Amino acid sequence: MVSPAQFVLPYAMPALLAWMYYKRVRRNFGPQAWQPRRMWFRLALVSLATLGLLFAAAYMPGARVPVSGALLAGAALGWLGVRYTHAEWRDGVRTYIPNPWIGGLLALVLVGRLAWRYARWGGMAGVQDAFSQGGVLTLSIVAVLVAYALCYGIGLVVRMRALGAHPPR
Repeated sequence: MVSPAQFVLPYAMPALLAWMYYKRVRRNFGPQAWQPRRMWFRLALVSLATLGLLFAAAYMPGARVPVSGALLAGAALGWLGVRYTHAEWRDGVRTYIPNPWIGGLLALVLVGRLAWRYARWGGMAGVQDAFSQGGVLTLSIVAVLVAYALCYGIGLVVRMRALGAHPPR
C-alpha cells in the first residue's frame, strides 16, 4: 500500500525549501530590527557549522586549498557587507539596513547551486544521494556562505554595540 506521504513529500519539500529561502533572502532587503539573542544564536550555529566544515575539508581529498580560499573570500565579503550596512535608531528600535547587492549575489549563488543539483540529480530523491556524495565545489560554496555569515554577524554585533543601548536624545 502506498502512503500519502509518498504523494505529498515530492511537492512539500521544494515548497518548504522555497519558503525558508524566501525568509533568508528577505533579510537582505530593507530595514531589519536588531534582535541580539537571535544573532547570538545564529552565530553559535554558524560557528558549529564552520567547525564541521573545517573538519570535512581536512579529510576530503583536494579540498583544503579551495575551502581555505572560499573562507577568505567569504570573510572579505562579510567585512564588505558590514562596511556597507547602515545602522540607526528608528522609532526607539535599533535597526540596520544590509547591503542588498552582496546578500543578493550570495543568494543567487546558493539558489543556482541548489537548482543545478536538483535538476541534475532528478528531483528530491536524487538530491539525497548527491548530498551524501558531496563535492569540493559544494563545500567551497558552503565555506563562502558560512564565512560571510560569521564575519557579517560578528561585525554587526560590534556595529550595533557602537550604536549604543539607548536612542540618542
